[in-house]
Amino acid sequence: MLESDELTAAAFTFASGVQAVRLSNSVGSIVVLPFQGQQIWDAQFYGRTLTMRSMFDQPYPNVEYLRTYGAFLLHCGVTAMGVPAAGDSHPLHGELPNARYRTAFLRVGEDERGRYLAVGGEYRHTVAFAANYVARPLVKLYAGSSRLALSLAVHNLKQTPMELMYLAHANFRPVDHGRLVYSAPCTPQQVRVRSSIPSHVHPAPGYREFLAELAAQPAKHNVLTPGLAFDPEVVFFIDYLADAAGWAHSMQLHPDGAADFISHRPGQLDHGVRWISRTPDQDALGMVLPATAEPEGYSAEKAKGNVKTLAGGATWRCDMALGALTPAEAQAMAAAIGQMVHDA
Repeated sequence: MLESDELTAAAFTFASGVQAVRLSNSVGSIVVLPFQGQQIWDAQFYGRTLTMRSMFDQPYPNVEYLRTYGAFLLHCGVTAMGVPAAGDSHPLHGELPNARYRTAFLRVGEDERGRYLAVGGEYRHTVAFAANYVARPLVKLYAGSSRLALSLAVHNLKQTPMELMYLAHANFRPVDHGRLVYSAPCTPQQVRVRSSIPSHVHPAPGYREFLAELAAQPAKHNVLTPGLAFDPEVVFFIDYLADAAGWAHSMQLHPDGAADFISHRPGQLDHGVRWISRTPDQDALGMVLPATAEPEGYSAEKAKGNVKTLAGGATWRCDMALGALTPAEAQAMAAAIGQMVHDA
């Protein structure tokens, strides 16, 4: 579709019928689903796959959340988010993950970081007497860079306030003996284990005991030692620190010195959710799922005071960065995170 120096964009269709765009540069590529949730289905840099291992070898068209699950990044929300519980009527993680986008675009441009290719789009969600908004996601791939820039803007088209919930479900691939480095003190007060178990999760014997152990000693999960019982999943709620520029950082430091990372702004996304699932059928590391609330469903988060309100005609925005780091870049970020935690 487009070629600009080392940057290329190619369109293709999966056998399932889902349309996709591959953005490539000299160090890797991402696959975006422009008309289905604007998901980043896959990310590969420096010859390795960053995306979780799942039971799906391709996306399937606009079906419920768990019937086409395996993307590197999914947008979740906006009228609700999380696991529906008693009293909730919303689907798992809301309407955004597999939303049908009528408008999508490819952009070539240049900003302070350099030349880039971007995919974006518009999704309008209208329910009479309830909601009327436009969501505008955008992901940028820069020349020679493995650091993606990601944003989402939500514009309330109503003249009256609307409620808003959002979570960025970023699913990295865990590496055995990988070390988690992040800008939060690892104490039971600031790295809290979710004790509730969602209805779609069916744990094995010993699972509750493992959760209790992590609740008392959360640092036990900071090294992804093979055999730790992240089966079917473990969820943490983390209070992140931000640096002088307003960014919080999370890394998976590989044994070879390279790393995966995701950075977010707690001023925009004030809840840090960590999700780890390591089973024979799927292997996923959500180092942080930056969010506006915990993922316990609308009713529970409303009761906690975690559902945000967007004024009539107003726009809410969030920004993130994620991708891969070279050993030198990883060492620099780890040092900066260590200093942040030390100074806290």
